[in-house]
Amino acid sequence: MKQYQLYSIISMIFAGLTSVVAKAGLKNITGDTGLAIRTSFVFFFIWINIFIFNQLKDFTNLTRKDILFLVISAFTTTISWIFYYKAIKIGNVSEVALIDKASILITLLLSFFFLNEVITWKIAIGATLILGGLLIISSK
Repeated sequence: MKQYQLYSIISMIFAGLTSVVAKAGLKNITGDTGLAIRTSFVFFFIWINIFIFNQLKDFTNLTRKDILFLVISAFTTTISWIFYYKAIKIGNVSEVALIDKASILITLLLSFFFLNEVITWKIAIGATLILGGLLIISSK
């Protein structure tokens, strides 16, 4: 197994936990309040990670273009998280998470057009299955 695959599996496990735990934490508050609290702790934990693994030196490598893309990513993350938390507050987290994870379809298209990544037949079949699953979930 390649290192990025192991990291992806770890990410998948914790992302799955995140949705359920977040839904439980929204019982008495709005999605926006829950998101603000969660994001504050994420910010804190990320900085701990930076200090523990001595990654402060990476900041000297940043270019203006890097910062611009990271700011755009922060903006798109903010919009995604706001609406995700609104959705899990009022809907079934299992359904919301499935719809949300279909964002991979947008990622595949954008990575093909803007990052010149190759879409193999395996990726195309997987994307088609995800799209089919999304259509099933969203149908009445």
